[in-house]
Amino acid sequence: MASPGKKAYPLRIDPALWAAIERLAAQELRSANAQVEFLLREGLARRGRLPVPSEKGSDAAPGNSPEDAAADNRS
Repeated sequence: MASPGKKAYPLRIDPALWAAIERLAAQELRSANAQVEFLLREGLARRGRLPVPSEKGSDAAPGNSPEDAAADNRS
């Protein structure tokens, strides 16, 4: 079941790509699902298309957003 406030979505994905996501998730101590969400947010942020997070249930603490991570990588 999806967490409250999260959209459940069945995803068809290449097995090799999924394996790479699982490896990266393990290295970064995330679940594969959390890694997919992180990568999607990071990609949207890089394109300037990340929606503004709502106050309720937001885990966008200062310094922890994909935008901040991208900015850190540029410095």
